[in-house]
Amino acid sequence: MKKIADHMPCSLSRGKGTGGGGRFLVPLLLLVLLSACSSMPKVTGPVEPPLRRYEDLVKPGQPNMLDVNDSVEGFNRGSYRFNYYFDEYLYRPVVRGYEFIMPNYLEDRVSDALDNLGEITNLTNNLMQFNLKGAGVTVSRFVINSTIGIGGLWDQAKKMGLKRQTEDFGLTLGHYGTGSGTYLMLPVLGASNVRDTAGLVADAATVDYIGPLAWLNDNTATYAYAGVYAVDRRHRTPFRYRQTGSPFEYELIRTLYTMKRDYDIEQTKEKK
Repeated sequence: MKKIADHMPCSLSRGKGTGGGGRFLVPLLLLVLLSACSSMPKVTGPVEPPLRRYEDLVKPGQPNMLDVNDSVEGFNRGSYRFNYYFDEYLYRPVVRGYEFIMPNYLEDRVSDALDNLGEITNLTNNLMQFNLKGAGVTVSRFVINSTIGIGGLWDQAKKMGLKRQTEDFGLTLGHYGTGSGTYLMLPVLGASNVRDTAGLVADAATVDYIGPLAWLNDNTATYAYAGVYAVDRRHRTPFRYRQTGSPFEYELIRTLYTMKRDYDIEQTKEKK
């Protein structure tokens, strides 16, 4: 993955009253739940074991370098298989069509605009971590890119030396000592854990209720944003399932994701 810390596709908007709130959050959760049903191992038979397991090759007394808390491994491996087929036969073909139609220059403009809309979660999480410098840079970036950058189509703030202060609620929880919990391979969304999945839902709610799209209070804009965001996210992620050349790809992804998130959490503490 280009950035393993990044969660796989999905994002947000809001409405009023019990029927309007969470217009994007609800589809997000439904997508996860419905996909999970498709990838759950069948209860009528045992989960098919991998042909070769790293654990079987570790000599007695040697540390297992891939040891990660994976208490729902059966579900995770089923989800991993589902993600391969979903990605190979549905997701990537859609993205390839997008890449065929869109010139590279316009693809970059779409990516910059989406990054600008997503600054709300960077701002809220920098504030919750009391990283006031990062919060200030984020506000400055949003103002500059929304005006000089014409709605975020161009990242003019980056040219001025203001780098994106990427944060999420999973990192905020880790910043304050919350453990990762068991590893999770989420349907469609990819590698995660209990803490980061809770963070994903919290960030979705943030965009849903106080993000730029929430100001529009328009269902059409919300769903259009969600679709474009999902396609753009996959467009910017070069990773392909079963293409690493490793017989232990599942374990490799699990380990790299865990190590990357631990590293990112340490970085949040150094920024303070």
